[in-house]
Amino acid sequence: MKIGVPKEIKTLEFRVGMTPAGVHEVVTDGHEVIVETKAGMGIGETDAAYEAAGATVVATPEEVFAAADMIVKVKEPQLHECAMLSPGQVLFTYLHLAADAAQTEALIKSGSTAIAYETVTAADGSLPLLTPMSEVAGRLSIQAGAFALQKANGGCGKLLGGVPGVQPANVLVIGGGVSGTNAADMAVGLGANVTILDRSLPRLRELDDIWGGRVHTVYSTKHAIDELAPKADLIIGAVLIAGAAAPKLVSAQNIKDMQPGSVMVDISIDQGGCFETSKPTSHADPTYVVDDVVHYCVTNMPGAVPRTSTYALTNATLPFVKSLANLGWKEALSRDPHLANGLNVHSGHVNHEAVARDLGYDYLSAADALKTA
Repeated sequence: MKIGVPKEIKTLEFRVGMTPAGVHEVVTDGHEVIVETKAGMGIGETDAAYEAAGATVVATPEEVFAAADMIVKVKEPQLHECAMLSPGQVLFTYLHLAADAAQTEALIKSGSTAIAYETVTAADGSLPLLTPMSEVAGRLSIQAGAFALQKANGGCGKLLGGVPGVQPANVLVIGGGVSGTNAADMAVGLGANVTILDRSLPRLRELDDIWGGRVHTVYSTKHAIDELAPKADLIIGAVLIAGAAAPKLVSAQNIKDMQPGSVMVDISIDQGGCFETSKPTSHADPTYVVDDVVHYCVTNMPGAVPRTSTYALTNATLPFVKSLANLGWKEALSRDPHLANGLNVHSGHVNHEAVARDLGYDYLSAADALKTA
C-alpha cells in the first residue's frame, strides 16, 4: 500500500500524522510512504529523517494525495483537501463530523472511505485514539485558563493557586472523563479549589478516591451548574458523547451570572462546544469575551505542544495504520469491530449513527457498508 502523509494546514497546527519511526515500521512491512516536504518540521523532524526511514519526500500536497492509497493525517481535512480525495481512497484522521456539516458533505461527495480516530473504540468502551489528545487537552486547558485569568490577558487577575493568606481560584470542571480528569489533576497540582461535575455516580466515587477528598465531586444537573457557575473563576468544559455534537450545558444566562474576568475553556469545541456562547477559535486568536467573561475555544488545543502531542498520538495510531496497510481497510475492519466503529463515511454514505442523526443523513452501518464494499 502507498501511504500519504501531508503537511497539516490548519492555522498554527504543527503536528504530523506519522513520525519517522512509524514510517520505518510500515516500510519494513513492505509499504511505500509519501511525505510532503516539511511535514515534520513542527516536531523537529527533518525531510532527511523521513528519507532515512524509507519515505519518499515530495514537494506538494497534490502529489501526496494523487499517489496514496491511504492518507494519514492529524486534523480534519480542509475543504480543498477533501476535493483532492478520490473514490476508494482511505482517509485516517480526526474528523469530528457532527459539528462540521460542510466537511461531511465534502467527504460524501469525494467517495472516499473516512475512518475517524475519535470513534475507534476499545474492548472496555474507551476511545484509544482520542485518549492521548484528551490527556494533552485536559492538561493544557488549565495552563490556558491560568494564563487567561491574568489581568493583562483579560482575566480578573487571580492566581490559580493563591498564596498563603489569599484564597485560591475556584475551578469548575464539567465532565469527569479523560480530559476532565487531567484538567482537575493539573488544577489540584497548582493549588486551586476544584469541583468536578459528572453524571456517573461510579465515576464520581472513583474521582473522590483519586484525590482523597481534595476535589469536590458533584452530580451534574442543570441546577448544579446554575449554582456553581457564578462562583467559578475558571470553567473547563470537558464533555464528550462519542461521535455526536456536544450538549450545551452552560447557558448564556450562566455566563451573564459569572464574575467579570472569569474564564471559560471549552475542550469540547471540536464537537461544537458545551457552552452556549462557544465559537471556534485558533491559536492565532484564541480568546474572545462575552459578557465580560473570557472564552478560550481553540479547536486544536494539542497543536500548541506538537512534539508531545504527535508522539502521544502516533504511539496509539501506529498499530491501526499497520493493520489497515497490511490487511487493507475492508479486511482490517472486518477483523476488528472496534476499528470498524471508526468508519464515518464510505462511498457516499454516512456510517456513524450519531453523525447521521445530528446532521440529518441516512445511516448505513459499518457492517452493511462492508457487505457492499
